[in-house]
Amino acid sequence: MLAVISAAVAPAIALLSFFYLKDKYETEPLSMVVRVYLFGLLLVFPVMVLQYGFEEELHIAGWVKAFFVSGLFEEFLKWFLVFYSAYLHAEFNEPYDGIVYSTALSLGFASLENVFYLSTYGIQEAFWRALLPVSGHALFGVIMGYYLGRAKFSRGKKQRMLLLLSLFLPALLHGVYNYILMTAQEDMFLAIIPFMVFLWWLGLRKVKLANEKRVAYLSRQ
Repeated sequence: MLAVISAAVAPAIALLSFFYLKDKYETEPLSMVVRVYLFGLLLVFPVMVLQYGFEEELHIAGWVKAFFVSGLFEEFLKWFLVFYSAYLHAEFNEPYDGIVYSTALSLGFASLENVFYLSTYGIQEAFWRALLPVSGHALFGVIMGYYLGRAKFSRGKKQRMLLLLSLFLPALLHGVYNYILMTAQEDMFLAIIPFMVFLWWLGLRKVKLANEKRVAYLSRQ
């Protein structure tokens, strides 16, 4: 079991460390990052119960499951927890902080989800789990956090628009990811790898832009 836990959690910790250290100016307190990560771990339990209930009680189409029961539902709960545990906190004091906290929560969720998956299907699945769902959760978190970071230092209509983007853009991307996995079948990897390359390009671009936003924000102070 220890081997399963290590294989399940190690990719998430590596990705979290990567994005945490991408903050070029002022890294966040580790205590806050760990707390948000633990919230992500705990989120797995209500998500599993509620998604199971939806799937058992409702006869839903595959695209509804991909975009709403999984994509929007999961990303909304992540967004809600990041908003109330970090966004409103005094330590959230620069644009890149959104990426740190959203990624921490997403990777907490991915860690425990991965433990359950590898416990069921075997440690031999660890490589593909790290490459696809764990990385996917991290990158959805990056994109969510980028727009939360911008919203924190905006006002009025622009702030509301950025808050909406911080929820609905990662939810949409999560839904597309799920839909590809559900429909590609034998060509799954040929279909999903280009999408993951796009996600990494988009996520790293948001990391760069968030660091640049800090410079612009400070120059206005």
